[in-house]
Amino acid sequence: MKILSLIFLFTLSLVANDAVHEFAKSEECQACHTQIYSEYYGSMHANATPDKDVIHGAVWAKHPANTKANRYLCGKCHTPAANNLDKMLTKGEKAPADVNNETHQEAISCAYCHRIKSIELHADSNTNIIDKTPNKYYATRKRGLDSPFHKIETESNEHMRNGNVCIGCHSHRMNKNNLNVCSTNIANEMDGANCVSCHMPKVKGSTSSINESKAHSFHGFAGSHFNSEMLTQYVDISVLRNIDNFIVNIDNKTSHALLLHPMRLAVLRISVKRDSETIELEKEIFVRVLGKDAKPAMPWVADTTIKDTMIKANEKRAVKREFKLLKGDRVDVVLGWFLVNPKAVKKLGLDKEEVATKFNVFKKQSFNF
Repeated sequence: MKILSLIFLFTLSLVANDAVHEFAKSEECQACHTQIYSEYYGSMHANATPDKDVIHGAVWAKHPANTKANRYLCGKCHTPAANNLDKMLTKGEKAPADVNNETHQEAISCAYCHRIKSIELHADSNTNIIDKTPNKYYATRKRGLDSPFHKIETESNEHMRNGNVCIGCHSHRMNKNNLNVCSTNIANEMDGANCVSCHMPKVKGSTSSINESKAHSFHGFAGSHFNSEMLTQYVDISVLRNIDNFIVNIDNKTSHALLLHPMRLAVLRISVKRDSETIELEKEIFVRVLGKDAKPAMPWVADTTIKDTMIKANEKRAVKREFKLLKGDRVDVVLGWFLVNPKAVKKLGLDKEEVATKFNVFKKQSFNF
């Protein structure tokens, strides 16, 4: 009887919420998908709004769509569950990001992603097509599951089935100058990839409390902000010793660049431990800088890429150091990144924000000779 009552109340909540907001609240998924919800709640998907992500907020504060048009143009991917998304995307309308609008605070919600029926491919940016059937969701699991709360479809959805449902937002974004400013898919390299296999790996814990399973797809979304340790297996580091120098090889085995957003800056730190002395060698920087008139510029103004040393998809980058290694030396290598290029931190007013100034260690290895 208690279970029947819970089902009745939960179903009413979903139907009522869909009627008002179109999408069920992510919080409602918590009752059955406890571990998945906990992972999601701490992810960038749940914190994609300008008020929750200080880096995005700092950039948005300078965007002309905000300062002049008062229209949250980024809502297409950052708050797609917003109840006024159509106005955000319509020229001439006023639709700012609103911290008091609960549908905005849903950010990239559970219901939104699981209602993506198909993806329209466009030259400027792709578009997710949402299934209009209330409480109907798509999943990646091959085995169909029954739920008293909502319909679940597997196999029928091409993008869910091949694990590439992310390309609706994470493919490319062309600005007014036809420059691809934020891209995973610059040369269609992601067409045969499976985003879910790397960024949502299988972890221990049941998918739900109704249909028990030993594992589920991780909903914390491993990436540059959080859970990057899950991705270290896709980047190999090795050191080759020559007579008068040595080479650090970074093998990026992924189908996209090491870092995608032009705001990021990766660093390879190299040092040699010899007896009791530590010798710091020159750092290697990996970055993509957008610009205009040969100077760095914000993404919406930029018309060219003035510098690109970022490690590309499936690239093995060799970093040479003119330093003779001796027997007993140890080479320490640290690969990591800043979420905001240090040269842009002050300009964006982020110099006191730890998330923007912190060096994030991705992979650390030592090699003995």
